[in-house]
Amino acid sequence: MSALTGRRALVTGARGTFGRHLCAALHAAGAHVVGLDLHAHDHPDTPVLGVDLTDPAGAAAVTAAVDRLGGLDLLVNNAGVGGPAPAELPPDDTVRQQLEVNLLAAWRTTAAALPALVAAHGRVVFVASRMAVLPLPLAAAYGVSKRALVAYADALRLEVGTHVGVTVVYPSMVASPIHDSTARAGLSLDGVSRPEPVEGVVAAILRAAAARRAPRDVATTARGRLELAVARHAPALADRLVRRTVARRIAAGDLDAAPLAAGLVRRHRHPGTP
Repeated sequence: MSALTGRRALVTGARGTFGRHLCAALHAAGAHVVGLDLHAHDHPDTPVLGVDLTDPAGAAAVTAAVDRLGGLDLLVNNAGVGGPAPAELPPDDTVRQQLEVNLLAAWRTTAAALPALVAAHGRVVFVASRMAVLPLPLAAAYGVSKRALVAYADALRLEVGTHVGVTVVYPSMVASPIHDSTARAGLSLDGVSRPEPVEGVVAAILRAAAARRAPRDVATTARGRLELAVARHAPALADRLVRRTVARRIAAGDLDAAPLAAGLVRRHRHPGTP
């Protein structure tokens, strides 16, 4: 019998790349699962309720999902969006959307689910990103929103950790539509991040959810564990590694057709210019 058998689980972003696989894996492990997503899906095993979690009124859908499950043992804050956003440019709608979805929606969902989680001595798993600790240029909104998500998880752990386990999972790059807008802007992550399979991310989430004690931080690969360690304990070295990788891409002309990278490319090729 799995440690997740009979657990009542709620997954946000349930129809996305991670969400679909995660809901299926939780169900296969014996959990009772309800999903939340912008688009509802009346699946017999893992029903998905339609809700915009960036709307404060979306808390009602969380309550409805918990009622449907008869309580809550596990919340996986998985919903997320990405997109290019250079730090040198003023924030726009892309930046606001990433902060709303990646941070504030998770905050609202957790707050709405917390009474049920406390009652059950349950778990919260936040799906962050390696970029929460090892940021990349031209994707400031994503890195900032995911780092802020980790800060929220840390604060939550201090407040409710006596009753609710709080875990952050740090995937690297997984092929999914979340990268489409970045690729269209000419800012593909090819050569910057090493892809990993979605199954590995889902397995890491399941291990965290089933562990006797909730782990604090979970990398999804051995390389990810090394990157997290370098980013946290040798940040200057991490900066140099990222700058060297970016410099190689610029030298190869990989960013020449990307308007959002124009300032970065100009400064690398002509250090004396602003």
